Amino acid sequence: MSRIRLELVPLGRALEVERGTALTDVLYRFGVEFPCGGRGRCRRCRVRLLRGTLEPTPRERALLGGEELRKGWRLACSSRVTADASLEIEQFSVAALADDARLHVEPRTGFGVAVDVGTTSLVAQLVDRSAAAVIASASTVNPQVRCGADVMSRLHYALENGAGILSDELRRAVGELIEQLLESAPVTAGRVEAVVAVGNTAMHHFFCGLDPAPLAAAPFEPRQAGLITQPAERLGWHELAGCPVHFLPCLGGFVGSDVLAGIIATGIHESRDPVALVDLGTNGEIVVSDGSRLVCASAAAGPAFEGGGISMGMRAAPGAIDRVWIRGSGLAYRTLGGGAPRGLCGSGIVDAVAAALDLGWIDPSGRIRAGGGQIALGGAVRLTQRDVRQLQLAKAAIAAALELLLGRVGVMAGDLARLFLAGAFGNCVDPAAARRIGLIAVPEERVEPVGNAALRGAKLSLFAAEAGQLAYGELRSRVEHVPLASLPEFEETFIANTRFPPPGSGT
Repeated sequence: MSRIRLELVPLGRALEVERGTALTDVLYRFGVEFPCGGRGRCRRCRVRLLRGTLEPTPRERALLGGEELRKGWRLACSSRVTADASLEIEQFSVAALADDARLHVEPRTGFGVAVDVGTTSLVAQLVDRSAAAVIASASTVNPQVRCGADVMSRLHYALENGAGILSDELRRAVGELIEQLLESAPVTAGRVEAVVAVGNTAMHHFFCGLDPAPLAAAPFEPRQAGLITQPAERLGWHELAGCPVHFLPCLGGFVGSDVLAGIIATGIHESRDPVALVDLGTNGEIVVSDGSRLVCASAAAGPAFEGGGISMGMRAAPGAIDRVWIRGSGLAYRTLGGGAPRGLCGSGIVDAVAAALDLGWIDPSGRIRAGGGQIALGGAVRLTQRDVRQLQLAKAAIAAALELLLGRVGVMAGDLARLFLAGAFGNCVDPAAARRIGLIAVPEERVEPVGNAALRGAKLSLFAAEAGQLAYGELRSRVEHVPLASLPEFEETFIANTRFPPPGSGT
């Protein structure tokens, strides 16, 4: 019997199975639950077809509405795979970080939609501008994940297969999110007067239909980085016909409008004290201000902070170990959802390594001293030597970038009045553990998680008095983009930061 390829999102797993295999036989091994015993009554085993073929069965046609089937939803308990497919598992879907912070703005009439176009997830919020309040939120996995987990993988996919595929998928997914917002709120499409989207430079190019080729080769600088405004109907959103869709401008290289929005949300451009903003993710972005001058850079941290590239890594979903601490002479842990451990998410990896360093189980070079190169955490979950190396590379990329930017404006890490940590990982990582592994060199009392600052900045931009203000020309002129790889000291700084701080070093 022939074999086919099956990709599971957001687990980041790909495997080969026999054609005709029941999905239940595959998914139970990854902890997917079938609460009704596979009878199709609870719909808790839903999966969504992102790519490939998975024909709905008669039972699925009866249990799922036509709209759900059209969007690719199926019931795992009723499905057999007969062709290559990429599936989103609803039980493990990314818990995308929304933003519930109060908006301190001057109200204006009408409704608007803010969208954070992330590499991994898409988040949208419907805003009543007259009340300066969010009235609906929606999120989903970025369908581009089937083309690669990181930006560079997707750029290479676009060069080989055409960028139009990635653009169409992204626009369609965001359009469906907006449909969900309008379905869940008493607002008609005609009352939406503006959409503001933000994202990294690659997402900016894919969404706006720009040629991404300049981003795939040195010097990795976009030819068009500015504000792009398009009518909704050009994106295929005909129900919003006439509504302008603004994708905010980028700052340079891979530092996109999500970072610009983060600057707006945190107000670091208005601070007179030295401050920094760090958005921790696959493509980390850092902004440093000395109180007047701002410098920014991107750092290819890789997927370790999101559980990628880790032997038992997974995203922050039920069953993920997200907290680890020392208890007696060993380790204790917590899992999301409180069930049996299935793997490690980013915050759990950082905690585990920080605790192992304090116990002397890992030395400053990153070598696991005992246990055959493994550290048992809970159940079958282990931390391996390769996992530690992956974390070292990720944290070194961020730490080196921050160190070099601080040096560029003549500020010491200890002089920072505030370090804002943005993004889903930045929102849940323990600052003390992050400091212990050398990810940040700032006292934890000065570290402030700010959640989805990109989405908040997009919402604030919905209140701009005139569309022309969304170009943010004056602010962008104050921000210097620093291509780190061009700095002669970058490699040496990166290598130095792969080491962990020794015990008692004060970090």
